Amino acid sequence: MSPAVFLSLPDLRCSLLLLVTWVLTPVTTEITSLDTENIDDILNNADVALVNFYADWCRFSQMLHPIFEEASNVIKEEYPNENQVVFARVDCDQHSDIAQRYRISKYPTLKLFRNGMMMKREYRGQRSVKALADYIRQQKSDPIQELHDLAEVTTLDRSKRNIIGYFEQKDSENYRVFERVANILHDDCAFLAAFGAVSKPERYSGDNIIYKPPGHSAPDMVYLGSMTNFDGTYNWIQDKCVPLVREITFENGEELTEEGLPFLILFHMKEDTESLEIFQNEVARQLISEKGTINFLHADCDKFRHPLLHIQKTPADCPVIAIDSFRHMYVFGDFRDVLIPGKLKQFVFDLHSGKLHREFHHGPDPTDTAPGQEVQDVASSPPESSFQKLAPSEYRYTLLRDRDEL
Repeated sequence: MSPAVFLSLPDLRCSLLLLVTWVLTPVTTEITSLDTENIDDILNNADVALVNFYADWCRFSQMLHPIFEEASNVIKEEYPNENQVVFARVDCDQHSDIAQRYRISKYPTLKLFRNGMMMKREYRGQRSVKALADYIRQQKSDPIQELHDLAEVTTLDRSKRNIIGYFEQKDSENYRVFERVANILHDDCAFLAAFGAVSKPERYSGDNIIYKPPGHSAPDMVYLGSMTNFDGTYNWIQDKCVPLVREITFENGEELTEEGLPFLILFHMKEDTESLEIFQNEVARQLISEKGTINFLHADCDKFRHPLLHIQKTPADCPVIAIDSFRHMYVFGDFRDVLIPGKLKQFVFDLHSGKLHREFHHGPDPTDTAPGQEVQDVASSPPESSFQKLAPSEYRYTLLRDRDEL
């Protein structure tokens, strides 16, 4: 038997202090470094992953590192399972192929992934431990509101796009697919679900999903595809949740400019829903094929007085249609001309062909003048882009490239 060891009082105090310090010191989590070998495996197995795309030479990246690590420590205590939440990082200098894969255009960029699928909206909030932790908590919260009585449907906020699922049971493949889609698109739609006896009156032909558009006059739409098919369900719901004509605000302006597409914008008074409806209908009728080449937006005239002043307009002139190419702004003629078949489409085509740019600098194209009419080179300069100022700031990011002029 080993003899007992007695510590002097100073040594005992020191040992107790070390023990208490060891117990109270928070566990520091290691940020997962992603490379071409492990990225798919780690992201595919993570419920939620927040990935920091950075470069060591970028001072904004250097400033974010300790904040990102501390936020990871906070979240790890709340979600200890390694696959619940993953904080990861990619050194974009070392792994340029990964940076190119995810279209990284600035450092640092924080992107959210769910089960390996990158979310469209990256994190653009405050760069603090609390803000990052709150963001992850929000992403981990249930995006679906459960209905306990079908009468609750009559009190829905009809200014929102509502997606309602009616299921026999919660523990089903149908609901798991619905839940996965809701996790991805909850920023664009309000998701609700009813189960069992509550949902039975709406399940006359089995589980189903209903889309309730904004307003009280538009009819409901029913999903007719397979509810266990994720791609089909996701594509249908995304089409309903993300409108062809989106509203631009100061909150989403950075996100929209970073998509890299020029803007076709309707400026209208907030209460002028008639002009908005006309614009939406004509965009759908004339420009649906141009969806991938230009962003269709509408803006509140009162909120965006400054861009209006750029094109020598005021809220009293609204509704006004304009294109912002991120270099210049071009004004459509009279708003009522939008009803002339092909007129709005030609306006967009003239942007892509460079005609708008040429005419603002040099007067009408020769092809637009009558035979024998003298062509004068009229030097002019279109108003500079106003919405470009909403793009990611050089005081917040290291920007990697500029857009070409249109």
